[in-house]
Amino acid sequence: MAGVPRVVVVGNGMAGFRFAQELLALGPGFDVTVVGDEPGGAYNRAQLPGVLAGTVREDSIELADEDWYAVRGARLMTGVAACRIDRGGQRLELADGSAVPYDVLVLATGSEPALPPVGGLVERDGRLLTGAVAFRTLADCAQIRALVNGARHAVVLGGGVLGLETACALTAAGLPVTLVHRGPRLMERQLDAGAARVLARTVRSAGVAVRTGAAVREVRSIRAVGGAGHLTGIVLDDGEVLGADLFIICCGTRPRTELARAADLAIGAGVIVDDQMRSVTDGRIFAIGDCAEHRGRTHGLIAPAWAQARVAAMAVTGRDTGDTGYVGQPAVVRLKAAGIELAALGSARGGGGAEVIRFTDPARGVYQKLVVRDGRLAGAILLGDTRTAGTITQLLDRGTTLPADRSALLVASRDGTAPAADSPVRLPGHATICQCNGVTKAAICAAWQDGARDAGQVAARTRASTGCGTCRDAVEGIMAWLAAAEPGLVPA
Repeated sequence: MAGVPRVVVVGNGMAGFRFAQELLALGPGFDVTVVGDEPGGAYNRAQLPGVLAGTVREDSIELADEDWYAVRGARLMTGVAACRIDRGGQRLELADGSAVPYDVLVLATGSEPALPPVGGLVERDGRLLTGAVAFRTLADCAQIRALVNGARHAVVLGGGVLGLETACALTAAGLPVTLVHRGPRLMERQLDAGAARVLARTVRSAGVAVRTGAAVREVRSIRAVGGAGHLTGIVLDDGEVLGADLFIICCGTRPRTELARAADLAIGAGVIVDDQMRSVTDGRIFAIGDCAEHRGRTHGLIAPAWAQARVAAMAVTGRDTGDTGYVGQPAVVRLKAAGIELAALGSARGGGGAEVIRFTDPARGVYQKLVVRDGRLAGAILLGDTRTAGTITQLLDRGTTLPADRSALLVASRDGTAPAADSPVRLPGHATICQCNGVTKAAICAAWQDGARDAGQVAARTRASTGCGTCRDAVEGIMAWLAAAEPGLVPA
């Protein structure tokens, strides 16, 4: 590259922002442009259901405002869509007719909602029927909140994490909600049948009507003369009609690969990349986050996207030695809804000679399961009681040989006390508290010693709790322990 390398990032979501943040932190010497089709700075998409529920302030999910880029010498172009990659001329063409030259192009285009084949859902102009929202962005969140004010009944389509969090958020707002899921059980990718039954009972007890094994065939609407249609009902595949004036679509996403496909890059489910997150077709182009396919797999989670962003940033700066490549990581899925505690880690499917340990307490809505292969943890489900999640995540990440008494890892569910390793005092310094950002207890303690005195200040220094947000209670617990310690104490 001649002169200052020009790095252009397509997408200002959680992956694109993290790449820019990592690259700028690794050192100066890059001309960085970030192109985002949403207005404003970057925000935490994973916490939108909390914003919808009113448990998370909208201003608290901001990752960086527009000034953040300018202060660091980066250029942010918002509200403009990228429409074509000119690989030969190394230019990114934009919808407004302009173009941005690049030496390195990073695709962080994310994913888009997968719309179901439902009759009457889409208007002639391509927009969704009034009253129907595919929940993905901050603008979608604002639209839903506006529609809730005049709604009498809502239907949420999709029994995955987003659908469940959305349904619970709407119920908490006082709106009757029916959750419709095509699969035979909720969260079938992460949960076995037993866990799904317990989860369904818990969700129903929260006030959400649950319909599994059902699909939406069409939507009904009324239309003023010469005006737009308004949703009035949902017709299920068995012919049953659910009266509804709000329909939230949360039934999956697909990687946004249209730019890459038109540029003749290798595409599978996503843009196919190597261990440095480079396109296998063009070494000047990288892909990270939801739009990337690595070793035959795509991810829709924060931690992999942020790990990929760091690997790509290191590769762009020339630090792509053999031990810095992305090799994947176990999936850790957390459900964040009022009254529901759930963590699903790794692969919790048994069979094939696996050792399975289960503990259930139907009266408390608790279902826990460990899957062990060759003496090491392969997966876990913690529903209704996640106090051992930190310990179990550590064992999964490190591939540690488990103790002979496997059930001791679930003892918190039986005697009401967490194991010693789950206490802030007894946790080792290397224990990872924030899985999304890889923040350890030692790093949080160091932030305390550096002057941080609340979870927000710790987040500013370490990034802890800025991902999915489920570690915030653990961070606050460590801070409370530190605050109660003797002045000048150096934690372990």
